[in-house]
Amino acid sequence: MEIAFEKSGGLVPAIIQDGRTGEVLMLGFMNAEALAETQRTREAVFFSRSRERLWKKGESSGHVLRVLEIRIDCDADTLLLRVEPVGPGVCHEGYSSCFFRQIEENGSVRTVAARTFDPTKVYAPGAKR
Repeated sequence: MEIAFEKSGGLVPAIIQDGRTGEVLMLGFMNAEALAETQRTREAVFFSRSRERLWKKGESSGHVLRVLEIRIDCDADTLLLRVEPVGPGVCHEGYSSCFFRQIEENGSVRTVAARTFDPTKVYAPGAKR
């Protein structure tokens, strides 16, 4: 099956899910090269839209994502990577998941998870993540 990279300008969303717990950890984007590198290394590699280059998750933090399996949706335009996260968290703000905030019924936002690491001890000040 061919992945429909052309539908969104060469990129497809990649949902990252903890293979053990089922928790959604993050969303990234992949082009064909990032997917090929992910398949080759069995560690998640994305295309960074802000840096306009390939980016291996954990290249600065050491918090890599070991790929257990890769799934593709019915339209062939979204990937699901079931992973084993290595390190205390995936989010550059210090949480195990990037989805640590909840929108309440009144529209306010509240944090619903505890930080699992101190990002100031992992990332250089001002570094793009």
